Amino acid sequence: MTPQPAPVGGTTGTGVRTGRVEVRYFAAAAEAAGVQEEHVDLPPGTTVGGLLDALAERHGPALADVAARCALLVDGVLHRDRDARVGAAVRVDVLPPFAGG
Repeated sequence: MTPQPAPVGGTTGTGVRTGRVEVRYFAAAAEAAGVQEEHVDLPPGTTVGGLLDALAERHGPALADVAARCALLVDGVLHRDRDARVGAAVRVDVLPPFAGG
């Protein structure tokens, strides 16, 4: 049986509160992830790097390679620092470099 994700603002089996974030992938990131968007439950204190690592673990090395070059918009704000906290974000956009623009 596939475990169901914790509800938004729910708890994990250990009682740690989680938050759900919508992750949207664009261009090469979507191709590497195999999806254009998904919802991910994050424990408190998750960093940008922690989120990227979790996504790479979920989708494999192709996404890890692309994500290393991506910009992340966390609720519309650019984050490049892997140690920055995701906080109570609602949406994270994974944007690979685009040519020509």
